[in-house]
Amino acid sequence: MTILFWVCTGLTAAGLTIFLLQIVAVRRTVAPFGETSPCHADLPPISVLKPLKGLDDNLYDNLESFCRQSYPAYEVIFSLQDHNDPAYKIVRKIKDKYPDREVRIVIEPCSRGLNPKVNNLIPAYRASRYDTILISDSNVLVGPDYLRSISCQLADPSVGLVTNLIRGTGGRTLGSLFENLHLNSFIVGSVCFLDRFLKMPCVIGKSMLMRKRDLEAIGGFESVKDVLAEDFIIGREMHRAGRRVAVSGYLINNVNQYWGFSRFLNRHTRWGKLRWKIGGIRYFSEILTNAVFIACLPLAVAGPSKATMSLALAAASIKAIGDRSLGIRTGAVMPSAAYLLSPFKDLLIGLLWFVPLLSDTVVWRGNRYRIDRDSSLSPVPDRGIASWRYRLADAIRERAA
Repeated sequence: MTILFWVCTGLTAAGLTIFLLQIVAVRRTVAPFGETSPCHADLPPISVLKPLKGLDDNLYDNLESFCRQSYPAYEVIFSLQDHNDPAYKIVRKIKDKYPDREVRIVIEPCSRGLNPKVNNLIPAYRASRYDTILISDSNVLVGPDYLRSISCQLADPSVGLVTNLIRGTGGRTLGSLFENLHLNSFIVGSVCFLDRFLKMPCVIGKSMLMRKRDLEAIGGFESVKDVLAEDFIIGREMHRAGRRVAVSGYLINNVNQYWGFSRFLNRHTRWGKLRWKIGGIRYFSEILTNAVFIACLPLAVAGPSKATMSLALAAASIKAIGDRSLGIRTGAVMPSAAYLLSPFKDLLIGLLWFVPLLSDTVVWRGNRYRIDRDSSLSPVPDRGIASWRYRLADAIRERAA
């Protein structure tokens, strides 16, 4: 046996151990599917801020679910940059359907920063009436008890921000299945593991509930208008200010139905660059704990043998079974056969891990930025010699897609 084989065997065992701890952390955080805890706290009125751009999968039902909340007082603010956005017709229908709800549409071009989501949030925040705000993405589908559940946790005065776990649903293409598998394994497992065992809460921007005074105490949206990971920075600054970040066990649905494969690749190279710029050396833990990728290295380098194939098959089997158990615990609606794709998704994620080490630009909502430390953004030139390498990279990417 080669040294490479034994090193990879040890790393694979370590990676699977951490994966099993992630499963334990999820089970401690998430109640069995369908169970909810009663809430007896005073419920503050909430302004729900929904930044919109374009048409997401299942957009109408996603947005409508926020108009069906069993909650005493709240408003929903849909924020767009202009009337020509195709999402505008959707929100008009929803507003007309629910005249008894506080539903407002804010249309205001805003270019205060380089983060387009924050640019959408700033006008909505100015228009909001209540002292408690919820930031929620457009591809989120929630149950009628969502606001009540997370508001209970904010009743604790030591809590400055409440975020939620997410589960991917609705996959009908290979890209969307890969996305949902990643959300339901790596993302949910990592968030629970960091929170439970390392006491490092990780904020997910798809659901962030907080008081205005706590947000403004750390600089408000102005402080994150030029960063890519505005959710992480807000959570980190809350923590540094002595406010606790609570991870709710109430899962919200992230609907991904018709994602193309290139969209999956673009999303996770962007997220990888974000984590590399924020985490630095800690980013290497991701590849070292990707048990499937590590287990396949001896097979790729030394060729097939009984030992190398056994290691790869063992890691792939354990990961697929573990992902299935996470799906059951979180109530993810996915066909059982889809979990057979899990090892292939992990192999792809392992390959994508190297991209952030070679590239420091991201394409987000049609804009290209350079990403620096703490995910700070700077515009990439579209003219001159410096722009040619990005144009070449775009041409190669489009050709591959």
